[in-house]
Formats: sequence, C-alpha cells, structure tokens
Amino acid sequence: MTIKRLAIYCGALQGQDPDYMVEAEKVGEWLAAHRIELVYGGGQHGLMGAVARGVLANGGVVHSILTQELYDRGVALPGVTDRQIVANMDLRKEKMMTMADGMIAFPGGLGTLEEISQAASWVTIGDNAKPVAVYNYRGYYDDLKRQLATMNQAGFLEDQYLREIRFSSDLDEILRFMKNYQAPAHRTYDK
Repeated sequence: MTIKRLAIYCGALQGQDPDYMVEAEKVGEWLAAHRIELVYGGGQHGLMGAVARGVLANGGVVHSILTQELYDRGVALPGVTDRQIVANMDLRKEKMMTMADGMIAFPGGLGTLEEISQAASWVTIGDNAKPVAVYNYRGYYDDLKRQLATMNQAGFLEDQYLREIRFSSDLDEILRFMKNYQAPAHRTYDK
C-alpha cells in the first residue's frame, strides 16, 4: 500500500510535560523527511499545531481540515498548504479519513480517542480499509492497549481486528505496518 498522506490525531492542548510538544514537532519533521503529507484538524495550538509546524518548517505539505466554528474562533494555523472549512466535526472526521492513506493517534484527549476509535471501529464494519496505528509515545496508550485486549478476551473484539491496530513508539515500524497493510474482511453475524 502506498502511503502519501497520513491523518494525525492529537491534542489541541500541549499537556503538562513539554516533551510532548518536542516529540510532536519531531513527528512533523519525520513526515516531511518521508515525503508524507499531513492531514490534520487545522489548529495552531497544542500538539496538533506542533506537528503541523514541524512539517511546514521542513518543507512538507499540510492539509488543514477545520470546522467553520473553530475557524471563526481563530484557532487556524496560518501558512498551511491547503485549508478546507467544513460545517461540523462529523464532516471533518470523514474528510480526514477520506484524504488520508492511514490514521495515527498521537497523545491527546477525548477528541483524539474518538477519532482513532472511529477509524478502528469502521474497519470492523468494512467502512475503513485503511490502516490504523497508535503512536504510543512514552507508553501514553498502554492502558488503551490493555483495554482492547480485555475487549478481545471478553469476546467483544475479534482477533483479526485487534491485530490490525498497531501500537508502537517507532514511526518507521508504523510506516512498515501501513505499507504492508491488508484490510481484514468486515464483521459478519450469525443469522
């Protein structure tokens, strides 16, 4: 699979530890170095702003997908390559998934969790044939990984879908996973 654009989901806040901001900028640098375009939520604040600035500072391409409401609040990052304004968050998520060749969660809050959960859950019903990964920086998503294993053990998440969510703290490993990704068949139910 060719990976030309990645959607990065991450926090609009910077968090308490400044290392998250530093790492977010490095993620942007990594994208630019690999000639992978960024698709993101369009904000200038927090981790999402740091990722986008990291891409732009290194000659990369940034696609900003922002809701009208957030644009009107003045959160848009200036200088992006492409800015698209959409009516609401549902359209923003749909547009990001459509534009990207894969989705990665970096640390963030409820919005980040919602976005990566939707991308992963849509794999199970056949509405997302693109790879989903979690950049598990400093073990940030260890509890989520355990929760997904609990869902699997309890019979609510099949093995094939659990295997297709890659947790890693190595972006090169995530990229290899995505390039070799084959979407599993959608979930079926006994009648």
